[in-house]
Order: sequence, then C-alpha cells, then structure tokens
Amino acid sequence: MAHIIVLGAGLGGMPAAYDLKKTLGKQHEVTLVNASEHFQFTPSNPWVTVGWRKMEEVLVPIRPHVEKKKIRFVAEAVSSIDPQNNSLQLANGETLNYDYLVIATGPRLAFEEIPGLGPQGHSHSVCTSPHAAESAVAYEEFLRNPGPVVVGAVQGASCFGPAYEFAMILDADLRKRKIRDRVPMTFVTSEPYVGHMGLGGVGDSKNMLESQLRQRHIKWITNAKIDECQADMVKVTEHDAEGKPLRQHELPSKFNMFIPAFKGVDAVAAVEELCNPRGFVLIDEHQRNPTYPNIYSAGVCVAIPPVEVTPVPTGAPKTGYMIESMVTAIVHNIEDDIAGRPVSHKATWNAICLADLGDDGVAFVALPQIPPRNLTWAKQGKWVHLAKIAFEKYFMRKMRTGNTEPIYEKYVLKALGIVRLKSGDHQQAP
Repeated sequence: MAHIIVLGAGLGGMPAAYDLKKTLGKQHEVTLVNASEHFQFTPSNPWVTVGWRKMEEVLVPIRPHVEKKKIRFVAEAVSSIDPQNNSLQLANGETLNYDYLVIATGPRLAFEEIPGLGPQGHSHSVCTSPHAAESAVAYEEFLRNPGPVVVGAVQGASCFGPAYEFAMILDADLRKRKIRDRVPMTFVTSEPYVGHMGLGGVGDSKNMLESQLRQRHIKWITNAKIDECQADMVKVTEHDAEGKPLRQHELPSKFNMFIPAFKGVDAVAAVEELCNPRGFVLIDEHQRNPTYPNIYSAGVCVAIPPVEVTPVPTGAPKTGYMIESMVTAIVHNIEDDIAGRPVSHKATWNAICLADLGDDGVAFVALPQIPPRNLTWAKQGKWVHLAKIAFEKYFMRKMRTGNTEPIYEKYVLKALGIVRLKSGDHQQAP
C-alpha cells in the first residue's frame, strides 16, 4: 500500500486529494494536510471586500467532505519536510511519513518586501478569505468618509487578474452607492502596459482593459514599483521602457489594495535542492522534482519562469486551467509509478481567465499560455460576470461532493465555443 500526502487544500490540493483517492482506490491511503479547517474559494474574495459575499459563503469545511471519501484530514501547519526520510514534521510535533508527496500549498505572500505593504501595514489584501473579511471592515469605514483609492499589483507580482477585478468591482460598487464621484481612483501595476497580465497580453487585452479603465475614470501607471505604503499615501516610482526611473508619484490614498509578490512557503522553501531562490518548487515536465522524484507539485507554488523580460519584474500566472491540468497529470503519474510503469503524463499549460468587472466582464483564453500560441481569444460582456458566479457555485459544490471531473476541459472551453477537447489532452507537452 502506498501513502500519498497532499500538502495544501486550495484550488489544486483539495481536488488532487479527491482525484487521487478515486483513481488509486481503497488499497492506497491519501492524507490531506492543511493549516486551516476550511477550503477558501479565493476568486470570490473581491466580492467579500465590497460586501457582495460574506466570508462564510466562500468557505467549505474540509473535514466532513473529504472524510466521506475515506481521505484522512490533518488540520495542522507543516513546520518542516525531510525528503531524505520521506516525512513531514507538523507544528503540533507529529510526524507523518509518505511514499509520495504532492505539494500544493499556494504561495507565501511577500508583503515584507515593500515597507508598509499588507494587512499588518497600510494596504489591504484579497489574497485570502480572512484578508478579504478584514478588508471588508475597513471598506465599511471608508464608505463613511470616502476619498482617493489606489489599487494594483506590485513589482514581482504574478497574479494580475484579481487587481483588475478589484478595481472594477470597487468602481461598480461605489457607483451603486452613488458616491463614485467622491473617490478618485488610480491603478498601479508593474506590467509594461495595461492588459499584459504576466502573459505578454492575450488578444486585444491591452485595448479592452484600457477602455474599461477610461470608461470608469480610473487613471493608471504602468512600469511601476511601489516604494512605500503610508497611512494616507502610496509612493510609486514609474520606469521607462529600459527599466530606468522616469518619475515619482505620491498618490493620496484613503483605501488601497495591492497584489503582493509571491514566495514559497517557509517549510517548503527550506528544503535543499527542492526549490528555486524564491522558494518555488522545481519540477520536470511530469510535475516531479528532479532531486526528489517522489515529490510532485502543482499550482502557484511551482517554479515557472516569466513569459518575457519586462522593465519592472513581473511573474507568470498559474491559472485554474493550468492547475487543473497539473493535478490531472500528477494523479496519473503517481498511478503509473505505483504500478511500475514509466511516468508519461504532462500538463497542458493553457490559460483561461474569467475576469469579473462588477457589472461586466472579460474572458481571456491563451492556448498555450506562453507565446507563440495556437489560439488567442478575448471577449467582453455581462455574460462573463454571470459565468464567474456560475463557476463559483459549481466549483464549491465540487469541493463539497468530491466531484473530480475537469471543469475547464469539460465545461468552460466548450461553453465558450472555442475548442473541443479530447480526453487525455492533459498529456500534451507544453
């Protein structure tokens, strides 16, 4: 009998645990380890901040649902990993041994890299559901005495969609409250241009998102580094196309939200030869670590180089489709390895983004994610907002029921009318 531990119960980890148990069967043990008792549907966090959702509406209790599927659940943080002895040390002192380890922790939020950044400083966050709930409290206070707002993504960030979403959702909510005229807004991003998204742009994303910002009277600064967040001001340095400082901005702010740069979580980053200098897990084409081939990884915590060099550092996003494809490849590779067959499955590194803009939306598809591409597709419409709501309801139901069907391959692309996917497309090489 093999024992597989899945570390992290987010958008990659919890589906991985379900899929592993279904695929491997009762003769093998699957353990899910997560610091929290709840799965967080992080794409809904911007809605939590503006009061369109309560935090409890975007959480799913993990234990009752995974235990129904005969998956052991351990709600503890991991303090260290010992790959030489195939074991984890938990924060409570317990040791867990594994035959295979799947790391799906997500990132550590590197707020400390910029003075004043983050919930412990002078900016808000939608990166976790508790952060979004804290931001909602601050937003209610802001509404009583509104003023300038600054939103964006800092240097080194690799997740730009939520920054655009939050700016637009905030604009929509303020218009509904009829106080938008009292709130000057500025969007600040490390991207070389609006709509770059860490992907080198997708279709006409530049013009589409610039048009949205213009229509909503949101000013923007690109090629920007956040120097400091203060209680009433954000200091920003704008750079030219060669990465040289061009001008400095001091932006008054009564409320701001920034997507930080990511790093690997401490327990993972500390393992010698497992990660790159930022603490992201190094993987081969089969999602395995080259040094420790019984360690697999999926999601935001894996090491992926930037799509291109930009004047201000930007990272490559790991979107839901890519994460789903990584998980599928891992499950089949572990199945094959247990059976004594060579691993052969590879993730399809495609990108799908449904960006909710509050009362509108934009959908982007890049196949593959890294240019040049076989297909680039971008559309705008209110239907995207509705699709995002439907996706939220469907995915959270998947986490409650243990449904392992691939939502992106089976539903999203077909619903968008883009391509027809055959089973096994996850085996296509990047």
